[in-house]
Amino acid sequence: MAQEFHLELLLGKRVRDAAGKVVGRIEEFRAEQEEGDWILREYLVGRYGLGERFSAWSIIRSLLRRGRTGANGYRIPWDQLDLTDPAQPRLRCLREKLAPVTD
Repeated sequence: MAQEFHLELLLGKRVRDAAGKVVGRIEEFRAEQEEGDWILREYLVGRYGLGERFSAWSIIRSLLRRGRTGANGYRIPWDQLDLTDPAQPRLRCLREKLAPVTD
């Protein structure tokens, strides 16, 4: 049975990994429509997600490239985020297991 959830309540929530390290804040979601229902596929965390939310990724990307290295955020598969306590979402894995967005 499908579960309903108000995703907008998660925007801006800080995500920690299984070891308690901060991964970033939830900034955006990716979903697909299947048979009339919307199915959540992933959460976007960090600067990349923020750019996606405001549909300004080409501008944000050029700004992030100036003097910065490392990940601009992470894509978290829907099944890797524990929402038992929606006020404090936690990864079911370590941050290192996520694929960083570097571009």
